[in-house]
This record gives sequence, structure tokens and C-alpha cells, in this order.
Amino acid sequence: QVQLVESGGGLVQPGGSLKLSCAASGSSFSFYVMGWYRQAPGKQRERVAFITSSGSTNYADSVKGRFTIARDNAKKTMYLQMNSLEPEDTAVYYCNTVSGGSWGQGTQVTVSS
Repeated sequence: QVQLVESGGGLVQPGGSLKLSCAASGSSFSFYVMGWYRQAPGKQRERVAFITSSGSTNYADSVKGRFTIARDNAKKTMYLQMNSLEPEDTAVYYCNTVSGGSWGQGTQVTVSS
């Protein structure tokens, strides 16, 4: 099983950028399809992007063209580069295996002027 810790969130103005990291420990990180998820206040958690073990990616329509997911299997780390941030992107961001696993604490992203 893989354990995950998110970091990199913060407060940013609309139009700004942030890069989130997801550090994994345990075995077999490279074999997992990994995803970034977010949960805004009062809303259900949604997946914003996922990346396969070979690097193929998929994005939710709401972030397509603005967010980029990447992974470094040697470092057991996944990233989410977020550009052109909008207030609607405000949420707690989580990483997890797409197959499902324990949720971590997440990292708060707030987009506000």
C-alpha cells in the first residue's frame, strides 16, 4: 500500500500559479494510476486529473489547458502545476490512487484577491 502526503497549497490571486506535490512512501508507487482530487466547501470531492504509470494523462474539462499533472517515479512524487487560477479552483486538494485508498490531509488552495 502507498502512503501519500500533499503539499504546496496556499493563497494566490486570480490568474496566479501554484505547484502541488504528492510525496509517496511504501512500495509500488510507479505501478499505480494516480489522481489529483479536490473538494470545495459544500461540494463533493471531484477528480481533476489522473496520470497512468506510463505517463498518459486525463483532465477534467474545468481545468483542461490550465493544469498539468506529472509524476517522477524515481522520486515517488506526483505534481500538479496549476496556472491561470480562478476563484472557482478554491478547494482542498488531495492525491490518491485512482483505484482508491486512504485519503490524506490534503492541501488548501485559496484563490482570492
